[in-house]
Amino acid sequence: MTHTISSVASPLPERTRALLKRRNLIFVGLMGAGKSAIGRLVANQLGLSFVDTDHEIERVSRMSISELFATYGEAEFRALETRVIRRLLRSGPKVVSTGGGAFINEKTRRQIERGGISIWLKADLDVLWERVNKRDNRPLLKTENPKQTLENLMNERYPIYQRANLTVVSRNVRADVVGAEVLDALNAYLTQGRKNHE
Repeated sequence: MTHTISSVASPLPERTRALLKRRNLIFVGLMGAGKSAIGRLVANQLGLSFVDTDHEIERVSRMSISELFATYGEAEFRALETRVIRRLLRSGPKVVSTGGGAFINEKTRRQIERGGISIWLKADLDVLWERVNKRDNRPLLKTENPKQTLENLMNERYPIYQRANLTVVSRNVRADVVGAEVLDALNAYLTQGRKNHE
């Protein structure tokens, strides 16, 4: 069923932070959705710290994500990802950007659900492909047909991403436009206590 939140004027960041209390904001979605860029903007607007879980995983492991996948495989990477996210969500509020597969993992998803408010940045295939095609550091796209692989990931993961508390469309507009929409949706969610889906 489709739910919408009525448009509201953005309250002051101090009010949003007060409503958040100690809850974290956790961005979820596929690679290329803009989780890190939008997450940083939202964190800056709210005066909160920002953490990218992929960067944190690379920091603690002293390996790149691609190296972790190649050396230990996806299952071991997901186990490490779960441990890192659990540690990051122990205190808040902060803004956290997660890897594309984090919310798909049931154990990690439960941690995210307990640790704060999840925000799905939803993007269509052409937008995602335009963004991820510029880099070659996506382990899951190292296939004969990476665009088809990306579409397959969308089909598999979007039904699970829909469980996020908020959904905001990521598209080819300025990042601050999407960031403002995230804040509007967040403020409406915090004040109305309703779930926002398209």
